[in-house]
Order: sequence, then C-alpha cells, then structure tokens
Amino acid sequence: MMALPKAMRLKGHRTFDYIHKNSVKYYGKLITFKIARANPKILMSHNNVHSLNNFKVAISISKKVSKKAVERNKLRRILQDSLLKNFSLQNNHKPYWLLVNLKAGNFYNDKINLLEEFQYLIFKSGLFK
Repeated sequence: MMALPKAMRLKGHRTFDYIHKNSVKYYGKLITFKIARANPKILMSHNNVHSLNNFKVAISISKKVSKKAVERNKLRRILQDSLLKNFSLQNNHKPYWLLVNLKAGNFYNDKINLLEEFQYLIFKSGLFK
C-alpha cells in the first residue's frame, strides 16, 4: 500500500476549521465526506508554495472506531490506497479539499462495505469522473 504524497495532505487546525464551516457534506452509513474549495492563504505558513492550489485530502479516524492506533492506521492506509487508485494527475488541478471522517461503530472489520461506500461517495461528490 502507498501513502498519500506529502503535497496532497491537509494539515493545520485553521484548515480543518475552514473545511468544517465552508464544506458541502456527503453522508454514508460508515463515512462522511466534507468538500470545500481550496483556500491557499491558510496553507501559506506551511512553506508548501508549489502545491497550494491543488487537490488535498485528510482522512480522520476517531478513537471511537477503534482504540488501537494500529487498526486506525490500517484503515487509513486502505482508504488512501483506494483514493490513489481513483486519482489521476488531471484531477490534481481541481482546487478542492476533502476531509474523510469515519463514523464510530464496529464496522472496521468489514472492509469490503467500507471501500464500496468510499467509492460511492467519491463518485457521488463528483470529485473524480
């Protein structure tokens, strides 16, 4: 499995505050997507000038999903891998930020349903066509 490239990751509390306030939300039984237009001014302090206006992603998995960090990291890697399979460089110019939240519950052992819903929400949101 491959992790997201550094240029695609979101970071910083101001970034997440912005996404929570200004996003369009897509809900599934297991996952929630929050998509906001990129705001490069927020990321200026992170010294990543070359990719400020590109597509960026954050995957958030609560301790309510699993107390074990190993399990949460495994889920994060699975979702990142699925995202990268759908991702193409032509989509990288889209100035959107995506926050993926996993809902609490005992579903993390059912990876097939998790990935199906993840794919469904990706296409429902219109990020990748």
